[in-house]
Amino acid sequence: MSSKRNGDTSDPLATRSDGSFPAVRMRRNRQAQWTRRLVAENRLATDDLIWPLFVIEGENKRDAVPSMPGVDRLSIDLAVAAAHEAADLGIPAIALFPNTEASLRRADAAEAFNPDNLVCRATRAVREAGLDIGIILDVALDPYTSHGHDGLLIGDRIDNDATLEALVRQSLVQVEAGASVLAPSDMMDGRIGEIRRALEVAGYKDTLLMSYAAKYASAFYGPFRDAVGSSSNLKGDKRTYQMDPANTDEAIREVTLDIAEGADMVMVKPGLPYLDIVQRVSHELRVPTFAYQVSGEYAMLMASAERGWLDKNRTMLESLIAFKRAGAAGVLSYFAPEAAKLLRAEA
Repeated sequence: MSSKRNGDTSDPLATRSDGSFPAVRMRRNRQAQWTRRLVAENRLATDDLIWPLFVIEGENKRDAVPSMPGVDRLSIDLAVAAAHEAADLGIPAIALFPNTEASLRRADAAEAFNPDNLVCRATRAVREAGLDIGIILDVALDPYTSHGHDGLLIGDRIDNDATLEALVRQSLVQVEAGASVLAPSDMMDGRIGEIRRALEVAGYKDTLLMSYAAKYASAFYGPFRDAVGSSSNLKGDKRTYQMDPANTDEAIREVTLDIAEGADMVMVKPGLPYLDIVQRVSHELRVPTFAYQVSGEYAMLMASAERGWLDKNRTMLESLIAFKRAGAAGVLSYFAPEAAKLLRAEA
């Protein structure tokens, strides 16, 4: 706005040199879409998205997850179709999670080591489709245990070191099936080092490890456990191995150890309630840092949108850019395909 309107020839800046109004008008850079785009500090792109998919047995089968509106468990053929969709949208990677049949869940998690288990067959099917897309597989025993824990129980206690042996066996089965990235989510001490050594010995030197390095004992996981069928099995809680939500310095120690043991990337989980952890890890340790926008976060946004309390598309994209602002290299999100379509439309 000109200072000389209506015949006023005075200079309102003559005595102002402190960088304040009206010399500085922050709204100038916000006045048009092109200027907002030009000065944007962070951008969300399809390249930042990873799409988690739940897999079930059967053919041409789609089973809705009631606590996650819009999310379905998919039979392998439909999971392959979803992988095609992801590749077409430019999403770099998918993450596959199995809903293992109850009859196959045992205390020793033996199905985790079966090279023909559900997630291994799904991985091979996506690989056989010839898609240029990453496949991330979770390394943890909870989809396979009758008690719902990520590790092996001795009495009512998780045996850390016995679990490490099981996780190594699971990792080798998964990488042999074609996993691009192994993502240990169990939070056992020392598991990254053990898995990395086993991969080196087996000749899988280039396999990526994305460690769930700062995974908190959160109440936001409930819908996920419904989706993979472990919620009804879980005996007790996971607070002896997942992190206390009160702690931040501990997260830095956890991540530092996993990097030293051979992690290529690290993850913070959950996402939005732990953006301070994402920021500390990414800025202090300078390692590729991912976040998981977990099932409870998704369910909250969807429930509010369904009731008309929030605009779904705007809150979805706003929540995702928050991860980028905090320093995340990428985000696992159930919104990934919808977000990718919106981003493509805006391009």
